[in-house]
Amino acid sequence: MYCVHGAKDAWAIQRNYKFLDSQVNGRVPIVLVVTGLEDRSPEMEEWWATKEESLSDLGMDFDGHACITALTIDECDTVELRQRRKQSYRAVCYLIEQHCPQNMGVPKLTTLPSARKTKNIVLFGEAGVGKSSVINLMAGEKVAHTSSGAERCTLRWQEYAVDFDGDSYKVFDTIGIEEPQVGIEEFLESAGNAYGLVKTLDAEGGVDLLMFCIRAGRVNATLQNNYRLFHEVLCEKKVPIVLAITGLEREQRMEDWWDKEYRTFDRYQVEVAGHACITAADGLEGRQRDLYEESRITIRHLVRQFTADRQQYAWIGGDNLFVSLVRALKKLLSKNSHIRKAKLIVQLKTRCGIPREAAQRLADMIE
Repeated sequence: MYCVHGAKDAWAIQRNYKFLDSQVNGRVPIVLVVTGLEDRSPEMEEWWATKEESLSDLGMDFDGHACITALTIDECDTVELRQRRKQSYRAVCYLIEQHCPQNMGVPKLTTLPSARKTKNIVLFGEAGVGKSSVINLMAGEKVAHTSSGAERCTLRWQEYAVDFDGDSYKVFDTIGIEEPQVGIEEFLESAGNAYGLVKTLDAEGGVDLLMFCIRAGRVNATLQNNYRLFHEVLCEKKVPIVLAITGLEREQRMEDWWDKEYRTFDRYQVEVAGHACITAADGLEGRQRDLYEESRITIRHLVRQFTADRQQYAWIGGDNLFVSLVRALKKLLSKNSHIRKAKLIVQLKTRCGIPREAAQRLADMIE
């Protein structure tokens, strides 16, 4: 992967290309990634359109390319920059998938057997945000039991079969980290079950999608902690994560909520691949019923988009944080087994907002 800045002329790229080409001698594909194109008008891809011929004239033959911006989230202070950053992420991922030979191996990614057509979705979030209603919305029928917001329906994950548009999904509904006032025993059980779920899904063929369900207006530190536990710690950032934002049946246009609030997610460092602004409240009449049907289309489109057949890999959790710690410290741990637990406690405490006592006991459970 030859990375260059878009300000460079074609001739300035030639020297390094010739060196790379002489070393691999056709045995390895060479792709070009052009950065610094966030201000390119009208599209970042225009760089390639204007440079392709001159690159070819200079003897540079690339197997693929991606024209991108590599700005961080904090640097993307406009909607257009945020969109270009997401576009860049998808472009680089696609470039790797298309040009990294499968027989060379892709660390921590396992090719799905062709026979596995059912895709696994992990749905998580606090109690009362409407996760069961979201499942029923996707399914187009009542497959999950719903409860009042104050009732904690389950602490253990539950599995539901959902079929639509000719595709089959298994939706694993699990509770996330709750507010601090929730009892420590319930907290430990829910966090421990989240870990057990990810391990169980290893045997099911991997995780295809994380869906984080929140209610409009509940953007706080607990949301950040849930995001980090599932996306960063349990799935190592290897699974696309999307937001399902419920409770928007009173909005004139449900997507307006995201346009007003998306910067809040930046502030909490929560980055998602996609989102759906919806209502999952069934049984309403009139315009709100229309919004419910619109929401079904929206949530299904979101699922299809990020579990599409073009995504050739599902993440297998065999190399997640906990196992990686064991492998990396294997020799040391044979003499000092407390080190693994200590590192795990720090991760749970600092990155996921888990109180030290709870982190200690959760580490015991995982061990």
